[in-house]
Amino acid sequence: MIFSEIYSAYYKTIAEILKAALSGKQTSGDLRKIVEKYAFSESMLTIEPALKSEKWPLIKSDGVSVIKNPPSMPLTSLQKSWLKAVSLDPRIKLFDVSFDLPEDIPPLFTPDDYYIFDKYSDGDDFEDENYIKNFRRVLDAVKERKKLFIKYRGNKGNDIRLTVFPEYVEYSEKDDKFRLAANTHTNITFVNIGSIIYCEETDRPVTKIKYKKDPQRILTFELKDERKALERIMLHFSHFEKETVRTGEDTYEVSLKYDISDCTELVIRILSFGPMIKVTGPEEFRTLIKERLKKQKNFRI
Repeated sequence: MIFSEIYSAYYKTIAEILKAALSGKQTSGDLRKIVEKYAFSESMLTIEPALKSEKWPLIKSDGVSVIKNPPSMPLTSLQKSWLKAVSLDPRIKLFDVSFDLPEDIPPLFTPDDYYIFDKYSDGDDFEDENYIKNFRRVLDAVKERKKLFIKYRGNKGNDIRLTVFPEYVEYSEKDDKFRLAANTHTNITFVNIGSIIYCEETDRPVTKIKYKKDPQRILTFELKDERKALERIMLHFSHFEKETVRTGEDTYEVSLKYDISDCTELVIRILSFGPMIKVTGPEEFRTLIKERLKKQKNFRI
């Protein structure tokens, strides 16, 4: 792993302890406060004995630091190359972040090094200036819990104006689009960020309904591990919470949690695996599979 949240927490914790020790002796109380802030609740059982016994020769037994300068944690060349690769993703510009990396740092990979075969080609234009401006306004409104007046292009080409409470922004990997869940006075409306013509913060009156996100559904299916189907399933659905149980020599039962808003996209993904997958539940999802197959059959005729 290039970056590890678990292990880097310990490095950061020890660095903070050493910085504090440079200003004077460290008491057990001081040590405990730093550990609780930067590490985990059980970390005190490891860190304090290791430092006090001088097994980790960083602080003397009386709490005095053995170093003269505060520690630093510079990035490795590999980490810099990974960040350089991430900075090439056009979606990064949406969040107004800069990694401030030297020009001579080579990217670990570039967009030309991979091809996503199951993504629609009409995704959002993440480099369009108006799109970036609207995206940031929407994101700020979500974070600050502020109302927005938005003007966007409807499915029939007509302009729609709404005053809304933004709930959250979500991204569809299949569609390659961001969309806003907008709370109006009557319901929750989903608006593609790419269809927004104009938006701004507003004080216009709007009654906010109590928003309750639909509970997650559980999709279950039988999987036959042919042509590395199991490996492809694990990669394809890596961002879903799931459980896999082996039921035979090359057969598995998979339970996968999904949001109702992801249903259509999930149907398409499941069908892409053909006869290697047999959906066993829920029944409404099986019905969607059948309807999709009937449409495909009629289209071919």
